[in-house]
Amino acid sequence: MSMIVRPFEPRDLPRLTELTIDTFGPFYEDSFRPLVGEAIFARQHGHWREDYDPLLATLHDPDRHRHVAVADLDGVPAGYVGWEIDPARQHGSIRILAVDAPHRRAHLGTELCEHAFRHMRTHGARYVEIGTGGDEFHARARALYESLGCIKLPLAVYFREL
Repeated sequence: MSMIVRPFEPRDLPRLTELTIDTFGPFYEDSFRPLVGEAIFARQHGHWREDYDPLLATLHDPDRHRHVAVADLDGVPAGYVGWEIDPARQHGSIRILAVDAPHRRAHLGTELCEHAFRHMRTHGARYVEIGTGGDEFHARARALYESLGCIKLPLAVYFREL
């Protein structure tokens, strides 16, 4: 297979939406829902599938310093990364990273992050921020970010039904 990292094209949106739902579905349904219970789940992420449509539609907006790059394997998007840059703060932020299950552990996530980092540096960013969950589902993401030299900041987020 031949892989290239290329800029997002509007025709990618349906595939990236499908890929995002496939990637994060296990988190929402198998991790977050059982952890917080039905009431909090319904309020916080009860429509998580539908929430990706408006989010993904706004990820690539170069005039606002928002970018998406796609890992293209023989013409099929197999992953993507979305990032933004705040030029005034010289700050870059990875907003989302998703890799299709059959292609995980093949360094696509690394390639996509490195691509975003290069773009950020070229456009004035001096540091990058990447966030992920502390649960088991996100363990591979944490390992990837740490392998890229990112420093983990301990953070606790709590939910409680009232």
